[in-house]
Amino acid sequence: MLQSEWLPDSYILILTGFGVLIALVAWLPLALKRLPLSLPIVCIGIGAALFSLPQVTLIPLPMTYPEITERFTEFVVIIALMGAGLKLDRFLNWRSWHVTWRLLAVTMPLGIAAITLLAGWGLGLGWAAALLVAACLAPTDPVLAADVQVGPPKTGEEDEVRFGLTSEAGLNDGLAFPFVHLAITLAAVAGTGQPWFVEWLTYRVLWEIGAGIVAGWLIGRAFGWLTFHVPTENKLARTGDGLIGLSATLVSYGLTEIIHCYGFLAVFITALTFRRTHRDHEFQTAMHEVTEQMERLAMMVLLLLFGGAVVSGLLAPVTWSDAVAAVVILFVIRPLTGMIGLLGFRASFTEKITMAFFGIRGVGSIYYLAYGLNHAELPDAERLWGLIGLVVLMSVLLHGLTVTPIMRLLDRQQGRDPDAEGATPPPGLQGPSA
Repeated sequence: MLQSEWLPDSYILILTGFGVLIALVAWLPLALKRLPLSLPIVCIGIGAALFSLPQVTLIPLPMTYPEITERFTEFVVIIALMGAGLKLDRFLNWRSWHVTWRLLAVTMPLGIAAITLLAGWGLGLGWAAALLVAACLAPTDPVLAADVQVGPPKTGEEDEVRFGLTSEAGLNDGLAFPFVHLAITLAAVAGTGQPWFVEWLTYRVLWEIGAGIVAGWLIGRAFGWLTFHVPTENKLARTGDGLIGLSATLVSYGLTEIIHCYGFLAVFITALTFRRTHRDHEFQTAMHEVTEQMERLAMMVLLLLFGGAVVSGLLAPVTWSDAVAAVVILFVIRPLTGMIGLLGFRASFTEKITMAFFGIRGVGSIYYLAYGLNHAELPDAERLWGLIGLVVLMSVLLHGLTVTPIMRLLDRQQGRDPDAEGATPPPGLQGPSA
């Protein structure tokens, strides 16, 4: 009896573990600041070790908890999108965002086409499943890509490489959604001969993208007015509470999903519009800090579970051909399509190859696959999970081990000293926010 009283129950263990996790969120970025090692790698390693213990009986496979996987990854992505939008200093226009339009209009469609052909012909997947895989893996990730993104608001950390990768990650998640819906549509109408193209084009592409942009702009304007421009005694900025950024995220996503348009796209547009209403106000920094802390905490929980999924059999269905395809996607398709998209762009070769190489795959890919499989009947779902999981794991390891030395080398080539006293380190989850 006395022995059982000394054994802590699961609730106490969860509280203790959550406290340790929060401490790691605060401390690990400082410890890893100059090491060729990223926070996501450490999180996956901890998760793999934790779920390998015989005392841990939970098996965190995404196919076992499909709804939870979809909703949790969805939450992490929208928080990351708000954070990315709030920290961009550059005004949104055609000329200054030239690199972004290239990556979105050329690189991503070419990537979707190439991965679809690879998965269909090379791996023998059905064309609906192949397209879903391509839509999952073509866009870069706004969560795990934070190591190559711009710094916090008003820090000036906006060289062309960091800006291009940040803005691409902010917009391509929403723009990849029509292809996810196309895969779902093709799976639904396969063998039926039902017409589908007009509805997909008008509703899934024109309406959901157009309405998402407009709704995101309107919500961003509304929050900007309430925060900065109402009478002095009532404006939200006087609270000093950066949770307003989280509020804008959830309201933007919720309202736009209610009217059936792309919430990911709307959240990023809301963040850009919110930032523009009073670009230099100190409250922008407060909102970004809260958003980044929330993103880091949610990201660590998710990656712990991902590490547990890896050691629990997530990659068991992966074949040698799947492994070769994962290597081709990361080492050939993204760099090649990235360089094609940047042809003629005024930047050095080092800058171009860096943007082309750091096509990080992560939480967004997991979300899209969960969404697709929850809305369509596709065969070999476990194999699809294994393939996506392998690409994400390889991307975390490949890009996590190379991001610090490559970005520091790029800084030195551009005349910045990353070791100078008071210099802002590479931003995001690799280093402190300020």
